Amino acid sequence: MPMTPWTRRTLAALAVCVLLPLGAADCATGHAHGGTVSPSPVGKVLDGTDETGRHLREVGKRNAPEVGVEVTPHTGGGWDVRLTFRHFRCSAPGATPTAVTGRGLVHLLVDGHQVTGLRTRAYHLPDRLVPHGTHHVTARLYADDGTVWAVHGRPVQSTADITVSDVGTATAGPPTGTEAPVAGK
Repeated sequence: MPMTPWTRRTLAALAVCVLLPLGAADCATGHAHGGTVSPSPVGKVLDGTDETGRHLREVGKRNAPEVGVEVTPHTGGGWDVRLTFRHFRCSAPGATPTAVTGRGLVHLLVDGHQVTGLRTRAYHLPDRLVPHGTHHVTARLYADDGTVWAVHGRPVQSTADITVSDVGTATAGPPTGTEAPVAGK
């Protein structure tokens, strides 16, 4: 059978239709190969993990992403959490699960327990999540592939302490870790 241009195009299209779904099946989640993190040209994925089991993605300090957190009492109850970023932007919902320099989402933790994932600079923290006592509110930066941005082997995060003494009486301590990435408290 002679190979005409029409025959070559048909065979090429058929090969793409057969092979494309096979290649896409491993890339759809960003966690290919049985739960391991897929390689990326951004930083270096370390063996270490944070307390939730997410791998750390080491980047150099020079242009590393940074986060600051400020927590203030809200007049109607609860707390207003405001984040500031340097060398970081929140990705849009549905972003491709791939690590991109300076992009991702923020996990907000209270006393080490994740409250929510944020793709914005502000959040209202309900009273029920911060009962009487002192609490640590932490904002930690994650890449879209689920890895934790890290510098010197420590997660890029910032923590603010708040104290709830009575209903209607609360204070927010100065945030810690706003100048440089620090490990959690």
